[in-house]
Amino acid sequence: MAYSLHSLHTFALNSQCQHFVEITQLEQLKAQSFSPPFCLLGEGSNTVFLNDYTGTVIKMATKGIKVTERKDDFLISVAAGENWHALVSYLLDRDIPGLENLALIPGTVGASPVQNIGAYGVEIAKFVESVEYFDITTKAMHTLNNEQCEFAYRDSIFKHSLKNKAVITRVYLALPKKWQPVLSYGPLQHLSRVTPTAVFEQVIQTRNSKLPNPYTLPNAGSFFKNPIITNQHLAELLTQFADLPHYEYGQSHHKVAAGWLIDQVGLKGHRVAGIEVHMQQALVLVNHGNSEGSDLITMIKHIQQAVNARYNIMLEHEVRLIDTHSECHIKMEPIL
Repeated sequence: MAYSLHSLHTFALNSQCQHFVEITQLEQLKAQSFSPPFCLLGEGSNTVFLNDYTGTVIKMATKGIKVTERKDDFLISVAAGENWHALVSYLLDRDIPGLENLALIPGTVGASPVQNIGAYGVEIAKFVESVEYFDITTKAMHTLNNEQCEFAYRDSIFKHSLKNKAVITRVYLALPKKWQPVLSYGPLQHLSRVTPTAVFEQVIQTRNSKLPNPYTLPNAGSFFKNPIITNQHLAELLTQFADLPHYEYGQSHHKVAAGWLIDQVGLKGHRVAGIEVHMQQALVLVNHGNSEGSDLITMIKHIQQAVNARYNIMLEHEVRLIDTHSECHIKMEPIL
């Protein structure tokens, strides 16, 4: 029996899967068949189903938050199915700051370590003490510490050696009692009163002004990764494009703003069928409807081609794209 995926991913392409399972108790994982193809899903805010999916979609919906006070920090134990933004708000209400820069990021807590979510100068890797997961082969529970998670920019072990082998069941976050605000990005630099709540509210205001609500205008948030380029490449670009936004990334690299690159090549408002580069934030693609996965692929390749032609930068999509049988990665065709 086919199950509609339209409401299960925020980009809302019309697609179906063969089977759908919602996990609310960990015992269900032990009984669940993980015969391929299968796809693990949280709230679908970073996943797009391009076509009908021939396998089983398994949605993690477990709940539970536990706060343990320690000498210098609070240990937060959170079930994978909890909503990320609701967690940030819940902790601030209890005077436990630290995650305010990550406010309003859509999705579940269980999905957050997979791509090491980040915003406004903060990544979740900064706070992860450990991640608990279910091994689908051995049916056993395991825990990885921060280092073992192999966090990098929008990356972790769960995208590589543990991909399709692990189901994240719980995340443990250590939030220091001594709050240290991170104010290096955008409007946070100009806050007149620096408190956790002020940062939280400014981040929400900024995101709402730039990013459309996926539940009123379907989208998958920031669609492309901010590219990381060498210092030499940056220096060459700055001779031609002096106002290119850039941020240090280690000693030998810089991160540049993908949204700015897309905007500068004149693609705001560009449409393929019902898919459009958002007029307020070029990093976001929105779906007005009457669109198919092939339209989205055409759009991705067009953006990659335009940016690469001007800046010699190859954009990678941050959003997870699921095709008929498995995840896929879209790259532009080489220019012959």
